Amino acid sequence: MVTSVYHKINLGLHIIEKLPSGYHALETLFYPCRNFEDTLEILPANQFSFTLKNADFNCKTEDNLCVKAYRLLQSHFDLPPVAITLTKQIPSGAGLGGGSADAACTLKMLNTLFALQLDTQQLHHFAAQLGSDTPFFLHNTPMYATGRGEILMPIPLDLSSYKIEVVCPSISISTAQAYSAITPQKPKQSLLQIIQSPIETWKNILINDFEEIIFIQYPQLREIKDDLYQRGALYAAMSGSGSAVFGVFPDRVKLQ
Repeated sequence: MVTSVYHKINLGLHIIEKLPSGYHALETLFYPCRNFEDTLEILPANQFSFTLKNADFNCKTEDNLCVKAYRLLQSHFDLPPVAITLTKQIPSGAGLGGGSADAACTLKMLNTLFALQLDTQQLHHFAAQLGSDTPFFLHNTPMYATGRGEILMPIPLDLSSYKIEVVCPSISISTAQAYSAITPQKPKQSLLQIIQSPIETWKNILINDFEEIIFIQYPQLREIKDDLYQRGALYAAMSGSGSAVFGVFPDRVKLQ
């Protein structure tokens, strides 16, 4: 079984408060994108194996989220061995959720491959144990996310008539470090209200709270954002805690 794995961008991101658990409460809009695609293959095998190809990072096999997803289901079901091959194209440390997307697809594929008959709610339960944004990738439709990012509500947002360009500089940003440097605050206006405004108005009101601190540390990211606007983007922002920066262009603009 082989599937393509897509990534996400964040349309706005507000860090609202730090929770007693140490995590942060947030609100954001997850939007699925296919600028980059990982390829995930899972096949029955005589013994378990994991192969990582074309990766821009190094990690131990058992630390990979695909392997963690397999081990999680294995702890609840009598799963036979599999051979997992993950070919990376989604950059890591870019705020695009590539690892979480890989994990979610692993859960879905194992559910199908071994007829586990897990429904969406049950898969959501497992996905939330692998990462705050992992449940989103079970759906891959625009979602308003709250809590730690795992509480999801579908939103009727369609950007298919626009061009989305994602720029990924050679900078890897630690999500944990980004959160440790931010000061939570309640937004003046909910993203649900903002997103109903015309896209031409988003520039000054649809904010990613991480940009203020990340752009100080990496001014080249602000330059990328400014360049996207200069080239005709209607809206541009950093995705998640970075380092990817994206621009939403009218369809008539030719991307270069």
